[in-house]
Amino acid sequence: MGKVIFGVDLGGTTVKMGLFDPNGNVTEKWEIPTDKSDEGKKILPDIADAIKKKMAEKSVAKEDVIGVGIGVPGPVDGDGVIFKAANLGWGTFSIKDTLSGLLDGIKVEAGNDANVAALGEMWKGGGKGYSNLVVVTLGTGVGGGIIIDGKILTGSTGAGGEIGHIHIVDDEPDTCGCGNNGCLEQYASATGVVRLAKRRLAEDDEPSTLREREISAKSVFDAVKEGDKVSIEIAERFGEYLGKGLASVACVVNPEVFVIGGGVSKAGPVLFDYIEKYYKKYVFRGCSDVKFALAELGNDAGIYGAAKLVLG
Repeated sequence: MGKVIFGVDLGGTTVKMGLFDPNGNVTEKWEIPTDKSDEGKKILPDIADAIKKKMAEKSVAKEDVIGVGIGVPGPVDGDGVIFKAANLGWGTFSIKDTLSGLLDGIKVEAGNDANVAALGEMWKGGGKGYSNLVVVTLGTGVGGGIIIDGKILTGSTGAGGEIGHIHIVDDEPDTCGCGNNGCLEQYASATGVVRLAKRRLAEDDEPSTLREREISAKSVFDAVKEGDKVSIEIAERFGEYLGKGLASVACVVNPEVFVIGGGVSKAGPVLFDYIEKYYKKYVFRGCSDVKFALAELGNDAGIYGAAKLVLG
């Protein structure tokens, strides 16, 4: 079947895998469970076994594999070394060397999952056509991936792009998952929107359709689209926090486009009405001419980006 690339997106529950041709066309996708037992020692051997089985199934010779790319949930530097992934049980070691050894010397490239997903969106998704972009994932938390001149910005220990932990609010009583208080993630994630909504609803008794619904990011933005006044106020607060955070990012990396993904992004273009207004209010003038786009690859962004890691 000619030359191929394997893209691997390692998650806490499942490992998503894709078989690609050199042009970035995915020919097959599948998953295996993530076995986190015994401090995650089985994870990479399981991935190697799954790749070898697929090679045998498709009659792919070792010399026809251009390489294997992998995105993992933890800080990974430019040399493929991970600096602890607590939710996998991993310490510090070279993913690149370890997985390559398990694959009999096949080339391996590794990166942080959010950064790798950003690379995927640049290559085949919402950031296609741009080489300087920031991908913002609004899910349970707020993830980020920064691409400069077509390359991932990793930082010295792989923690570049952790935009969810930009400090936004000084007097926040609740603690973020990272241990700090007042992080962007606490207001712009799916759980953050719920926090904003509950706080706004507790301020007074103003009528709102939200009072009759289960509070979620989806129900808030559904109510915004229906013209619910209280929900619009919540969306304004969300937009101010996220717009301010992205303005800070832009002053440092000056992207051409922000690509917004994750569960909250399912609200669609209405998000941009609230984000862009505050972004333009706070941003340095030289960075004001930025575009906003929705992510397009969904859960496949990681495998696409992993494949692109190999191609460089």
